[in-house]
Amino acid sequence: MSADAIPSTRLRAPLQKQLNSISSDCTQCGLCVRECAFLEKYGDPKKMADNYSADSSFHLGLAFECSLCGLCAAVCPHQLNPETMFLEMRRETVDRGAADYPEHKGLLNYERRGTSKSYSWYSLPADCDTIFFPGCALTGSRPQQTLKTFELLQQRLPTIGIVLDCCTKPSHDLGREDYFYAMFGEMKAYLQQQGIKTVLVACPNCYQVFTEYAPDFRTLTVYEQLAEMNLPAVEMAESTKINIHDPCVARFSVGMQDAVRDLARKQGLTIEESKHHRQTTLCCGEGGAVGAMAPELAKSWTEKRASESTDRTLTYCAACSHKLSDHRPTSHILDMVLEPAAALNDKSKVSKAPMTYWNRIKVKRQIQKQHHAAVTRERTFTADNASNSGAWGKVALLALVVAAIVAVRTTGAMEYLEQERLRELIAGYGLIAPLVYMAIFCLAPVLLLPGLPIGIAGAILFGPIWGVIYTITSATVGAGLAFLVSRYLARDWIESKLNSPRWRQLDEKVELHGWKMVAFTRLIPLFPFNLLNYAFGLTKVKFSHYLVASFIFMLPGTIAFITFSSSLLELIRGEISPTFLTGFALMLLMSALPLIHRRYQSSKQKIRTTTRT
Repeated sequence: MSADAIPSTRLRAPLQKQLNSISSDCTQCGLCVRECAFLEKYGDPKKMADNYSADSSFHLGLAFECSLCGLCAAVCPHQLNPETMFLEMRRETVDRGAADYPEHKGLLNYERRGTSKSYSWYSLPADCDTIFFPGCALTGSRPQQTLKTFELLQQRLPTIGIVLDCCTKPSHDLGREDYFYAMFGEMKAYLQQQGIKTVLVACPNCYQVFTEYAPDFRTLTVYEQLAEMNLPAVEMAESTKINIHDPCVARFSVGMQDAVRDLARKQGLTIEESKHHRQTTLCCGEGGAVGAMAPELAKSWTEKRASESTDRTLTYCAACSHKLSDHRPTSHILDMVLEPAAALNDKSKVSKAPMTYWNRIKVKRQIQKQHHAAVTRERTFTADNASNSGAWGKVALLALVVAAIVAVRTTGAMEYLEQERLRELIAGYGLIAPLVYMAIFCLAPVLLLPGLPIGIAGAILFGPIWGVIYTITSATVGAGLAFLVSRYLARDWIESKLNSPRWRQLDEKVELHGWKMVAFTRLIPLFPFNLLNYAFGLTKVKFSHYLVASFIFMLPGTIAFITFSSSLLELIRGEISPTFLTGFALMLLMSALPLIHRRYQSSKQKIRTTTRT
């Protein structure tokens, strides 16, 4: 398939550009596929670019299994970067409102806390033009190392400030482009207003974000600063061999890589590089939040990287350190610089969740007490533009429906469903009696009222012909109202709880073939009518399909029931009319449909069993 043949309609321009580029320039040499478990599973970048369809739930979820580690770009002989294509695919999914995966909820809550008033703190002394931005993971897992690093930086830069906040890299990688730009943009603007020129980061992810999205700042790592300082030399009793794991996000950051190796050598460590290092480094398994959607792929990355290490691993990413430490002795470079003896004996003070949250609060409090600042702030800005009006509207509607149901059952209104009183009530409206009847029948499914007595009253009052017309019309409208109430109140909630790719694929099938399910359940009433209306509202069957199928396939049952019921008064008087006989025959036929269906299914099962045998 040529690049020109890729469907361009409905796709965001950045994604279309990436699809065209990969499709036309990728030679399918296989170098990236041999290195990547994700590409081994789904095919080379060109294949995925050619086959991509934003109308498919499979393709909308596919990119969330890519680690966004950039190894494909590092080994590509044509300097292509499929990582960018997969990031744009994620953004496309978000843009279509299809990326609210419950599997990402934990990570997004983690990020949201980092930017909240409770966890954030900006402490800027007078004449401050440089800040230390330690990031979330380091502050939580290594609070003492974070504070000691800040103390060392203060010795070199007395007016340095510190910012405890989140760079919102998780939202960036999950394709939440608008949210990321809003949150990071607000932080960047505030720092610029305060005269900040230089940002010293400890987290490679923060480094990438500031470098790429805040080029006006001079962004460096604390490792480069520490490497230039005259830190006390460490003499090892014997040569200690280590290998350095370069975080995938830092694969092209040569200055950071060199500084960490310089610090390691100053600590008396002997570096033996693993097979994949620097530009060709492997992801530790944390990249791109793949562990949430495809844990087997994340695990394969971790195991592959761990298998290349025979000695102690040294890294400069808190997340990588946490991930790899389950497989090999692993230390963070700051552990080795600040507490070398403890690090070599695996006695460094490192915390795991949920203590990491408490540690971040403690670091904030300690900074508040000890660091004298001219400007401080707790962050209150949020980019969540979703109005509460929608939620309040749903609450109001739910309250109204519940109140109506309770009122009908507690005020004596149910007495009007008795045949004589109901017929008197409807007939008393004279010329508009049909409208009153239809209004009652329309509301019955929403209020979970039984339709049987209402239908009988309509059949007796209006006869078999007009009774059918009024009943099928109002029953269809009522079913539609219940469907819409259910979809409006609960569909989004159902999606938020069951929004994984598997659920989307199932939901897509219901969307495509849902009318058949509606037809079957209307023609063969195996389920309660009122509950069925609400149940279909929770699926993704199109409303138009639902309404048309309901009308068509409820019609036979409605004709049978109304025809039969319209002659009930005559039957009570001992008269058996042709209308009664016709209605009775139709009722028998409709009653036999479930039995016919069961026998049909049983015979099909026997045929399948015989075929297998």
